[in-house]
Amino acid sequence: MIESAELRTVPSPRPPEAKSPLDALGFIRMVCTRFHAVARELRQRSENRLPFDVEDEHDVRDMVRALLCMMFEDFRTEEWTPPYAGGASRADLVLKGERIVIVVKKTRQGLGAKEIADQLAVDLLRFSTHPDYQTLFCFIYDPEGRVVNPRRLEADLTRQSDGRTVEVLIAPK
Repeated sequence: MIESAELRTVPSPRPPEAKSPLDALGFIRMVCTRFHAVARELRQRSENRLPFDVEDEHDVRDMVRALLCMMFEDFRTEEWTPPYAGGASRADLVLKGERIVIVVKKTRQGLGAKEIADQLAVDLLRFSTHPDYQTLFCFIYDPEGRVVNPRRLEADLTRQSDGRTVEVLIAPK
């Protein structure tokens, strides 16, 4: 005699919710640190499909945004920050609940370490009045290795003052 198997409903696993800004930052760091490996995998398409190439900052931002969907449901993209010195800057991604602004940059000819440092200095002044910012996380994607000493640049640009943090992560190294 064959016994019938009892059917059980198993709830589908939910992605972990960020419990604190530190959990959120840990996930963001992981996404950015592994970004190049993901980009390489997407280049290796099966069945003669065209590769997904990360060609510019827009591609980097789109892919980071897609990867962040695994952990965050409520984030905003392309919010304009208040004007500073006659201009306005776009915050690439804002995690309002965690008070994290994520700025994405991709190195290219004409945008190396010095130019990135200059842009981040301007971004810092602009974001200083952003109401949803406690941490400014800057992801610099450098697939060609244009930044000669990425760890030094990260250390030079990462800082904490007035209860706000600026963290810079360059990948790959």
